[in-house]
Amino acid sequence: MKLSARNQIAGTIVEVRKGQTTAHVRIDIGNGVVITSSITNEAVDELGLKTGDKAIAVIKASDVMVASP
Repeated sequence: MKLSARNQIAGTIVEVRKGQTTAHVRIDIGNGVVITSSITNEAVDELGLKTGDKAIAVIKASDVMVASP
């Protein structure tokens, strides 16, 4: 599958937590870094996502905010 989004980060799913309509999918991308995505339960089911699966976090945003510590 080809996407126009440039920010694609591969990792392993470490948790899928479904709520009433939305699920949180946590992807370990290495070095102790975990990305969390909120997607619909329907998308989780359609993609067949489960803990231990390989996945790609695709990040596409029109705005990115930056803060200084």
